Formats: sequence, C-alpha cells, structure tokens
Amino acid sequence: MEILGKILNSPARVKIMRLFLLNKGTNFKNIDVVKKSRVSPETVRRELKLLYSVGFIKKRGLDWSFNYSFKYGTEFEDLLINSDTVDKNAIANNFKKTGKIKLLLISGTFIKNPDSRVDVLLVGDNIKRSKVDEEMHKLEAEMGTELSYAVFDTKEFSYRLNMYDKLVRDILDFPHEVILQAKELSTQALKKA
Repeated sequence: MEILGKILNSPARVKIMRLFLLNKGTNFKNIDVVKKSRVSPETVRRELKLLYSVGFIKKRGLDWSFNYSFKYGTEFEDLLINSDTVDKNAIANNFKKTGKIKLLLISGTFIKNPDSRVDVLLVGDNIKRSKVDEEMHKLEAEMGTELSYAVFDTKEFSYRLNMYDKLVRDILDFPHEVILQAKELSTQALKKA
C-alpha cells in the first residue's frame, strides 16, 4: 500500500480510490468517506475534487459514487484491488500490540476469495478487544472495505479445533495464509484436528 501511495503521490488518494472501487454501487457522502478511509475532512474534500475532475467518481446531490464510464476503471481496479499490496509484516506487527498472539491468519479479501467466512483470524492470550477493533478499523481504511474477523483465546480455539467447530474448520480447510504462528499451534496440529 505504501508503494502505491508513493507512486500515486497520495496514500489518502489510494484509500479513497479503493473505497470507491470495492463499493462500486454505493453512494457516499463526504462524512462517510472520512469515516471509512480515516482521512481528514480537508484531505477528503481535496481528493474527491481531484477524482471528480478526472472522471473517476461522479456526484449526484451530496453523494459521490464510482463512475462506471471512467476510462481506466479496469486498470485501476487491477492495480489497487487485484494486486498484492498488503504489507503482511505491518499487519503482524500491529496485531502484536493487542495481546500475546499465537496465530494470525488472513483469508477472504486479502487473498481474493469472496467465499471465505472471515478475513482475519486472531488467536492468543490476554487479547484486548478494544485494541483489536481499533487495528481492524485501521486495516479496513487501508483495504477500502469492511472486514470480518474472529478472535479466540488459545484455550477456546483449541477446544473448538478439537470439537471440529464449523467456523474454525471452514477457516482452516479453505484457502488462507498464515501470517504469524506460535510453535504450540503448529501447522501439523491444525491439520490433524
């Protein structure tokens, strides 16, 4: 994401463009763009004006939406949505601040699998839910879309894993990518259960 921000000369612009590309049929007011992208109101006004001037978005009353007739829509979608622009090390480092993380995996939006039940699975001890929520909101702003996630303490996760809990099995049996994993939650142990 940082690379795209430098190339496009504005990390805020990348966030806003992703927001419109991932929510093509949705109308947003300025305040909605501010909340979802976590960008200052002044920057949002400036970026929306620029994106409108090049035809990336259109305006109807007080609402902004993606302009389907934008000439380079497909190319920007490939660049901003379909390319792997997520810094996985940054994600791991941010979630390490939420508690003693034993397992962090990503799926869904991150690996372009719309059928996944969650985008992020977090397992650990002494996890501060408010910090997890805060980090998820930051990540949603970066990604440009709402993310679904599950958080378990290690004991509960182990119990669910051994009981063949449907949610846990759906996450582990389908495509996902492990970002962080403690020894006690080895890949072999996850596959055997």
